Amino acid sequence: MSNHLDPLSSPLNIETIQEIDNLDLPIMQKHHLRILAHCLHILKITNVDNGLEYQNKNPLREWCDNQSKKFDDKKFSDLFYEQLESTSKKLITFSKKIGKSIQDLEIDDLVLLVKGS
Repeated sequence: MSNHLDPLSSPLNIETIQEIDNLDLPIMQKHHLRILAHCLHILKITNVDNGLEYQNKNPLREWCDNQSKKFDDKKFSDLFYEQLESTSKKLITFSKKIGKSIQDLEIDDLVLLVKGS
């Protein structure tokens, strides 16, 4: 049985999801915020911070490849990587703008980003 509906398999914990749901934002901004929060969590666990330059190694690419093994789908890995890389650039630019590192970004920071979009 697939665990895609299992809330314990989500990188976002239930408290974060509820915190986002309780915000006074339009539904599309909440959705955007959940996506950003999910991506931010992945960036934090892969230690992506202030740049995507690595010595012979790209932890974000490796993470995507490992996730795609669950589905045996290389196209999924490529597409997921493109999306995460794009989002990471957006988050890195935003974090520099507000004087924080990726590791220090929180939901409140993402709310500012979403409201400014």
